[in-house]
Amino acid sequence: MISVLFAILTAISNGAASVLQRRAARTVPDSKAMHLSLIGQLLRRRLWLAGIGLVIVAAVCQATALATGPISLVQPIFVIELPATLLLAGFVMRVRISRTVWYAVIAVTAGLALGMASAAPGGGTTSVTGAAWFTALVLTGIFEAVVIAVALSARRNLRGALLGLAAACGYSLTAALMKDAMGRLTGGGAEALFTSWQLYATAAAGVGSLFLLQNALQAGVLAAVQPPLTLGDALISVVYGVTLFGEKVRTGWWLLPELVALVLIALGCVHLARSPLASGTAPPPERKLR
Repeated sequence: MISVLFAILTAISNGAASVLQRRAARTVPDSKAMHLSLIGQLLRRRLWLAGIGLVIVAAVCQATALATGPISLVQPIFVIELPATLLLAGFVMRVRISRTVWYAVIAVTAGLALGMASAAPGGGTTSVTGAAWFTALVLTGIFEAVVIAVALSARRNLRGALLGLAAACGYSLTAALMKDAMGRLTGGGAEALFTSWQLYATAAAGVGSLFLLQNALQAGVLAAVQPPLTLGDALISVVYGVTLFGEKVRTGWWLLPELVALVLIALGCVHLARSPLASGTAPPPERKLR
């Protein structure tokens, strides 16, 4: 299926972009941190520019995936981005991948496969009709306000986890808006796309989500932020797909294997987020003996 292929390409492109940008940033002196000159330094790094190019590629792939498939199918596939990022980081930095990391990668991959096979998402429309967006935006705003308010009264990892959930909701909303915008492109051409409010709302929601994520990572460790971010994005995207686009997912007794899938993904994400590659404490590259 085209949407699945482009969703996988999106996850891999984002993962590769993170690795390249991280490696390029490590070559910049610490004295440039929190200075505007940091951007100037990075612009001279080919690796960093290649990472930016891959971010653009990922955006195009995601738009293509959402335009050709249900959001409840496309967004959950992005859970493989974390495993892909760490495996690519290990390869690029020539760091040996531990057995624990491999087990975690298998858990996430198996959980995704089990979840997709059990839920069997499909159907739906390519765009949202009527005033459905009004209700969705109001409810999303209330949910975000409550989660952020509770997060601000919490500390450290709990705050990070809650802000990670808020960021996940924002990214799910961004995907839903992008899918609706792409649906207008296929239905009315470029003019319909660039005159739709959904296109510009997509950019605004994406920037807001990035802001929430940075605050989440500043408040708590990655192991606390990643599970609600990953699972929240997948689950909330399914809700948007079902309620806004009329997509279908299996329920009933299928909820049991779907729950098992969520547990596998959550456990895998926690172990991956705790790995040295994720925390930036991986050992230096191995040197070949001459």
